[in-house]
Amino acid sequence: MNQSIPMIRPDFFTFANGEQAPKPFAQVEYDMRLAGLRDIMAAQDLDAVILTSMHGIAYYSGFLYCSFGRPYACVVTRDRATTVSANIDGGQPARRSACDNLVYTDWQRDNYWRAVRERAGNARRIGVEGDHLTLAMQTALQTFFDVDLIADIAPDAMAQRMIKSEAEIAMIREGARIADLGGATIRDAIQEGVREIDVAMAGRNAMELEIARSFPDSELRDSWVWFQSGLNTDGAHNPVTSRELQSGDILSLNAFPMISGYYTALERTLFLGEPTLAERDIWEANVAAHELGISLIKPGVKCSDICAEINAFFAAKDLLQYRSFGYGHSFGILSHHYGREAGLELREDIDTVLEAGMVVSMEPMLTIPKGVAGAGGYREHDILVVGTEGTENITKFPYGPENNIV
Repeated sequence: MNQSIPMIRPDFFTFANGEQAPKPFAQVEYDMRLAGLRDIMAAQDLDAVILTSMHGIAYYSGFLYCSFGRPYACVVTRDRATTVSANIDGGQPARRSACDNLVYTDWQRDNYWRAVRERAGNARRIGVEGDHLTLAMQTALQTFFDVDLIADIAPDAMAQRMIKSEAEIAMIREGARIADLGGATIRDAIQEGVREIDVAMAGRNAMELEIARSFPDSELRDSWVWFQSGLNTDGAHNPVTSRELQSGDILSLNAFPMISGYYTALERTLFLGEPTLAERDIWEANVAAHELGISLIKPGVKCSDICAEINAFFAAKDLLQYRSFGYGHSFGILSHHYGREAGLELREDIDTVLEAGMVVSMEPMLTIPKGVAGAGGYREHDILVVGTEGTENITKFPYGPENNIV
């Protein structure tokens, strides 16, 4: 009878398969970011930080994971940083990480935590992203570590991400340019009888091709377009459908090029054919609110104060009840799959003061319900870089009835 040969199956291992890939930023950028995180650790007297979110790991390491239900980490101690990735990814995480990498296997349950523990060592005071760590993950952490303290470092890490480096701003500037290119392609594809999905695909393809040309060493992933028409414009995040465009439709152009996890956006209201008088009035009111908002974004101004002024403008026009969401947000490593810098949004409950290095949008939206004159969703969106003296609008695609009636 044949005897089975035991096979050694490690819990985790290193896998440097090929040369390091070019990173989105220079190594000095990641060193600077990790130094900032270690300042947070020192302030809270932490032995280690275990980052688990896509945006947290990507910001500090350059590696943007694809979860598919598996956990990932970036373990940061006072002298070492390591991404922890699943065996299914092979050597790609190691090639893309600006730090060490450790691969965990699925031969037995909880090998992920064994790998994390190997790099975190005997840490007893551990920082985590409290807005991402699930109850099950926290229970496992407490099982594998003899912890004295679990501290939420997510707010401080978010505050660090909110101030962009010159390299990040350069990346965002390129994203705004590519969004404008996608917008032009989308506008050119609009005609009666064409489906939303056909217009969206044209815009997405144009942006991805330009990202491939401009950033040939980058991974191409996650760029998308939401092109909405008619009733489907009532929500900013409504998915694309196969509805055919009709003469008289209100249209919403939303182009989102993604470069190495960095999100940028262009959003515009258009009409296929002449809008009615009511539609034009609402559109022009939203454009005026957009221009007012742009004029208010400057260093030293509080987010909630910007919101209050635009609210007052809409209230004076009896339109405030149709406002859909906040008037703008931060940019960086974020998308509809991951990330958010909630501390830098133009809402009533955000009192953050704008300062140099912040990048925010201005994007007022009015949703007029079906049955009311001018029904539809009206939205404009520009990206603004806050400097020491003023603000630069890096979105160039035109807006308003003079430009966007097809």
